[in-house]
Amino acid sequence: MYVPAPPTGVLWGRLPTRSTPPVAVVDSGAVVTIDTISHEGVLEDQGQDPLGYFTGLGVAPGDVLSDAVEVARRTPHDGPGPHVVTGPIAVRGAEPGHVLAIDVLDLQLRVPYGVVSNRHGKGALPGEYPEAWESRADLRRWFNAGGEISVFTPARPGPGGLVGALPAGQGEVTFPLAPFLGIMGVARDTDALVDSVPPTDAGGNLDINELGVGSRLYLPVRVPGAMAFAGDPHMAQGDGEVALTAMEGSLRATLRLTSIPPGGPAPRAAFAAPFAETPTHWLPIGLSDPDGAEGGGNRTELDLAMKDAVRRAMAFLVQDRGMAEPVAYAYLSAAADFQVSQVVDRTTGVHGLIRKADFGVA
Repeated sequence: MYVPAPPTGVLWGRLPTRSTPPVAVVDSGAVVTIDTISHEGVLEDQGQDPLGYFTGLGVAPGDVLSDAVEVARRTPHDGPGPHVVTGPIAVRGAEPGHVLAIDVLDLQLRVPYGVVSNRHGKGALPGEYPEAWESRADLRRWFNAGGEISVFTPARPGPGGLVGALPAGQGEVTFPLAPFLGIMGVARDTDALVDSVPPTDAGGNLDINELGVGSRLYLPVRVPGAMAFAGDPHMAQGDGEVALTAMEGSLRATLRLTSIPPGGPAPRAAFAAPFAETPTHWLPIGLSDPDGAEGGGNRTELDLAMKDAVRRAMAFLVQDRGMAEPVAYAYLSAAADFQVSQVVDRTTGVHGLIRKADFGVA
């Protein structure tokens, strides 16, 4: 099934809830191809005019997405977040107590460019940047019309695949593209408005760069049909996402959506909180505030997210791998890595990386 992103098929700044009507209904195990739209170029501080914004940066008019233009014109920005989210998609048979498995089968760039932004009061160093640059005439080229920083980043073929390119002195710096969806989630069991920014126990804006092609994200189902959604497409992101955004750029995602009942083929740890895996690793996911209500990316938030990630990792090793608690704790200290997913979404994220090969899993 193909799910486009017309103005009536997306939400802007908020996430689906139990009362949001689905844009599509699929069977469990269905493969869906979803168009996602980056909020960069659509936002008000960039003129809410993707065509004018990107052509002003040298992009050919034919390389500006018509659905992004229409969303900017016709979709109400009626949530506090910046993100454009496609969905929700109802999955037949998914019920509270199940887990929804989202397999990422393919991610294709819809445009040959992205944007990396830093906005006032946000990022890892709020109050320092971009304020320190405001009087610098030599840096004005990177301030957008709303006074925020937006760094246009072309994508092009490189020696080992697609790369992003940024100016560096008299030359440039390039880095490999590794597309993933910053937002994948299921609806929370509420009728209240759900901000698109903080990730929660229902997924959402997790910003975990390991969730590229070949990964699987498990999410506890909260409402009938699960009501899955996707957005915040990224072309590349470093752990931490320190400026505020990744290299944001629209993607076409092909996903498999599978509802797994209790006792089914999913880690037991996944029935309590988001959990992911790649072909090589299991990823317990820690959040400083799973309810998504507070948070600010400070040291306390990072400590809370780290503790949550370690507890999730412990639960997985004990419940799913049969390890004794002291041995599991020792293994995590000796052999597992914990990475900062992001520190910029109010609710801070840390994810663990547990090698499957250590357990003889190919």
